[in-house]
Amino acid sequence: MRGLTGPGPEPARGNWLAVIAAVASVTALALFAAACGTGGLGARDEGPAHASAVAGAGAVAAPAPSPSDPEKYRKVDAVQLLKGDPAVSAAVKRELKPCSGSEYPVDVSYGDLTGSPVDDVVINVLTCADAVGIGSYVYRDDAGTFKNVFRTEESPVYAEIDQGRLSVTRQYYEKGDPISSPSGEIVTPYSWKADRFTPGKSVRNEYSKSAGQAPTPVPDS
Repeated sequence: MRGLTGPGPEPARGNWLAVIAAVASVTALALFAAACGTGGLGARDEGPAHASAVAGAGAVAAPAPSPSDPEKYRKVDAVQLLKGDPAVSAAVKRELKPCSGSEYPVDVSYGDLTGSPVDDVVINVLTCADAVGIGSYVYRDDAGTFKNVFRTEESPVYAEIDQGRLSVTRQYYEKGDPISSPSGEIVTPYSWKADRFTPGKSVRNEYSKSAGQAPTPVPDS
């Protein structure tokens, strides 16, 4: 009875500890063997290691950077290009003079409109007094020389690159409209097909006569 009221005999407790230690050793040995059999990854099943971890180990070399694409942009002297172009009218060429200092009234944009290896050039000529567009042109590189592939001098006009297409905006006036307040605009998209620009369906935007109102788009008939 006295043996039931106190802790168990020390020899019995030591035997249990020995059994636990032996089981732990066998388990550890089995896990080590399994790891060796799977190339050292053990029980990993979440996929390859993160790239940063691999790079830190120095086992995998960083990929060599790919060569950059050829430079498509080539700056042009827009004023000289227009002055030397026989397709530009004499009336527009007369406006090609500085508005102040050496600043000419021309806007220039570069982008891919025709699939040329060199970016196409869109040039708009404006008036100095009120920045009204009097001519819009597109030049395409042809064996190192920029050639005129589009021209419109139906003022007021402005051309721009819109999502890889040429977009031409022509404002129109109704009777009684002051020069500063046209009645609306007609926007025509152009696509490059068969070595020329082909117009798509135009959209007519009628300007609101109320201040702060956005123009109302109306399909052009």
